[in-house]
Amino acid sequence: MSLTLWNSRFSVTLVRQQATMFMSSSTKTIAANSLHYTFNNNFQPQQHQIQNQQQRRYSTTIMKPINTALPDKGARRTSQSGNRNPGKTLPQGRNSLESSTSDSGINVPPFNHPHCDRQAMYQQPVRKVKPLRGNYDYDLVVIGGGSGGLSCAKEAVAHGARVACLDFVKPTPIGTKWGVGGTCVNVGCIPKKLMHQASLLGEAVHEAAAYGWNVDDKIKPDWNKLVSSVQNHIKSVNWVTRVDLRDKKVEYINGLGSFVDPHTLSAKLKSGDRTITAQTFVIAVGGRPRYPNIPGAVEYGITSDDLFSLDREPGKTLVVGAGYIGLECAGFLKGLGYEPTVMVRSIVLRGFDQQMANLVAASMEERGIPFLRKTVPLSVEKQSDGRLLVKYENTETGEIDSDVFDTVLWAIGRKGLVEDLNLHNAGVLTHKDKIQVDCEETTNVPHIYAVGDIIYGKPELTPVAVLAGRLLARRLYADSDLRMDYADVATTVFTPLEYACVGLSEEDAVKTYGAEEIEVFHGYYKPTEFFIPQKSVRYCYVKAVAQRSGEQRVYGLHYLGPVAGEVIQGFAAALKSGLTIPTLMNTVGIHPTTAEEFTRLSITKRSGLDPTPASCCS
Repeated sequence: MSLTLWNSRFSVTLVRQQATMFMSSSTKTIAANSLHYTFNNNFQPQQHQIQNQQQRRYSTTIMKPINTALPDKGARRTSQSGNRNPGKTLPQGRNSLESSTSDSGINVPPFNHPHCDRQAMYQQPVRKVKPLRGNYDYDLVVIGGGSGGLSCAKEAVAHGARVACLDFVKPTPIGTKWGVGGTCVNVGCIPKKLMHQASLLGEAVHEAAAYGWNVDDKIKPDWNKLVSSVQNHIKSVNWVTRVDLRDKKVEYINGLGSFVDPHTLSAKLKSGDRTITAQTFVIAVGGRPRYPNIPGAVEYGITSDDLFSLDREPGKTLVVGAGYIGLECAGFLKGLGYEPTVMVRSIVLRGFDQQMANLVAASMEERGIPFLRKTVPLSVEKQSDGRLLVKYENTETGEIDSDVFDTVLWAIGRKGLVEDLNLHNAGVLTHKDKIQVDCEETTNVPHIYAVGDIIYGKPELTPVAVLAGRLLARRLYADSDLRMDYADVATTVFTPLEYACVGLSEEDAVKTYGAEEIEVFHGYYKPTEFFIPQKSVRYCYVKAVAQRSGEQRVYGLHYLGPVAGEVIQGFAAALKSGLTIPTLMNTVGIHPTTAEEFTRLSITKRSGLDPTPASCCS
């Protein structure tokens, strides 16, 4: 038991992003008492003079000057990160402070995912908050016990703030609930990666025979044992997290919080309601899976919130949705011996590079996972034998068909958990069930912040939430000027053949700079470990999206193959540091690895040459 808990401390240690994410400062400064960045009711940036007032302990916002001019190296990076092609004018809003307008008519902040306007961001003063000890119950209350909220709470306590963290999980329609730690630990990244690993191990066992191992053909997975092992690990992480909060003096409150007024929360506890006041709030409630509005969806379907603790084998499973969650679940279910089918409404992996997305889908189809394309579900009915009859329609032909499944898994997107917060009582504006923030994670109410998946238009990734929360706490309580840089965030889709990327997709690069200003270097490759078991190498592929002329700055890197996340993490740091194609080509690769394929890129799409390698060592 002690060894398990010791290991759990490492399992909850989140990834430290070592990329250079912030610009260095130099000589020029701007007067801190001249500008105050805020939002009006339409969420447009405003500048106003700060009233001269006595600086006392109970003042709300104190400005601090920051340096905006950069030395030569930093200035070069600014021009490449903000407008990476100085000769090309970026679309309006990407390199200016003008806000854009959504379809609903609401103005949204100018700092849009995936590429934040870094130059504009760093020209704005950082707000500072002084703790109001004695006036409120807490200096900071974090609403949400997930990765972003916990990192913010623990960092704030480390710098002297009095902090409470509220956390509450509403059960799913079939009754699934979990402990502290949020989506990632309980029903997201961690259990997903463990089941993905279980799937890969099953595949490796069969490959072992080709390498000379005597393998019993009767080897098969045990779903209940797998679920039990995964849940035992998760519960140990929950326990370690609670202990860590106690040791760090963060008060953990297992209650559902909602605003009474801008500085007051009402928390619903098992023992009754509790009123809590704070000077500052951070909203980090994250999101939950959506259900379609069709008959039987809620009654008979499940989501990823339920899958990792499902008390029966999933069997023949219909996965509705072709985002990364749907594809990952379908992938490990297939690897564990079940029969998943993926239903695709429009495109696969929306928001990702579409050439890579289609390669991912093709590699899954090659493994025997069928895709129902241009199809939407109409209804789910439970039959007398307990199985589920699903009726669905092809949106192109209008043809209606049906099939019977053991499990229907909804993976059609996620919604932000704003409904229970009563944000209108605090004056906080929302947009499409998310909260809009500026470049400091501030809402339109100056003392209320938001981090993680709940904020509008930013990457919904655990490491993003963790770093954003930590940096926010440092700005509030540790005299820091560092802001979160949401640009060029690396990510991985853990499908059977993994896909990882960082930076711009090919489509976004062309849209931003124009097709004539983009050069795409690409190539297929053959992983050495695939040779003996004769695994398919048909879809092992890498590409670099780069500036065509000048220094050939790399805008995006894309990799499809084994251990994709491990491969792309180091390249992410290089890309954020100004990686160029000449630097990449002059880097000596580690042989034989798949990561070295990036250093071997020499063929461009524009050339029309065959990107398939003839040999592995020359």
